[in-house]
Amino acid sequence: MKTYRYRARDAAGGLREGTLQADSEHAAAAQLLDSGASPLEITETQTAAGGSGGLKLGARLFERKIRLDDLILFSRQMYSITKAGVPIIQGLSRLADSTPNPRFAAILREISRDLEGGRDISGAFARHVDVFGTLYVSILRVGEMTGQIETAFHSMYDYLQRDKVVIDRVKAAMRYPTFVIVAIGIAIGVLTVLVIPAFANVFASTNMELPLATRIILGISDFASRYWMLILALIAAGVALFRRWTATESGRLIWDRAKLRIPKVGDVLLRATLARFTRAMGVALTAGVPITQALAGVARASGNMYIAEKIIAMRTGVERGDSLLRTAAAAQVFTPVVLQMVAVGEETGQLDGMMLEVADFYDREVEYDIANLSAIIEPVLTVVVGIMVLVLALGVFLPMWDLTQLASRR
Repeated sequence: MKTYRYRARDAAGGLREGTLQADSEHAAAAQLLDSGASPLEITETQTAAGGSGGLKLGARLFERKIRLDDLILFSRQMYSITKAGVPIIQGLSRLADSTPNPRFAAILREISRDLEGGRDISGAFARHVDVFGTLYVSILRVGEMTGQIETAFHSMYDYLQRDKVVIDRVKAAMRYPTFVIVAIGIAIGVLTVLVIPAFANVFASTNMELPLATRIILGISDFASRYWMLILALIAAGVALFRRWTATESGRLIWDRAKLRIPKVGDVLLRATLARFTRAMGVALTAGVPITQALAGVARASGNMYIAEKIIAMRTGVERGDSLLRTAAAAQVFTPVVLQMVAVGEETGQLDGMMLEVADFYDREVEYDIANLSAIIEPVLTVVVGIMVLVLALGVFLPMWDLTQLASRR
């Protein structure tokens, strides 16, 4: 783990400073939010690089990631173990021996050692908040306080399983347009590098004046044919730089916001993101997590930094004494129907149930939108293909027609 120095404000508005250990800056921020503090500044402290740093980095590059499926299976197994009355330390040791993921097994053994050393369950899991998330830790804390730890694991199993459905739907929503864009790009590349140069040889054998559009197309094709390796290298470098940029907080914030503005697809992504947030919120409130702590915990669960900032703003508003309805309306991301359901939940004291209803509402909308996504994208695809055909017709086939007419006169 890395060591971070932080400045934060607690619930009373007081300034806190200190250091903490976490695997990443996001994990450090999550620890502060989970403790009820709002982070102002988080910086990593510089440590001397050891001789085995390169080996550790190389091992981490080839290390298997902990997937959502691993957490779902773990939550289900822990629910069965705790419900059967098996000691949690013994259960964690057995799961560590049976899990196929070496990194996850090491984490489970570390949690087991922490429990043997006297640390509480939520505290042991909080040391790996970048893996489990603040929502998981918060619900475990409530389950530990109420003596219903098995219910906490079952709640997380049910939530993670439903969350996976939403994530799969988002991937399905992005898969078709991504495939269309890649296919069009490959088609343009093949035409530019292989097909158009054949026409260029024909045009070069004549002395006819070529239209401007044809000269531009032939120039682009000649450049692509000569420097196609350089173009591929630039594309690969651009993709690598883009991924590195989106890995930063500022880059991810801009990209997450831009994704929500993509016509048609952005609306689907927004509703899927809100479905994840409202379901996580409903699960947290049902488990008994305080609303401000629940908002802090589910911010990262949304999977979108732009929406997470809106949620943190909602938490700040609730801490000031505003109602959840007012802060949700100020966020300007919820539909009027959802706001009305939130209002009813606050008035009746059944906000947890209403948040789950909101999640089901968004789930149904996302499912319907994805089912009709192909019908939405097909007209766009038709227009793009039509533009490609028009460019080829004006730039390539029209001069060929002139050559045919000239040959027929001779």
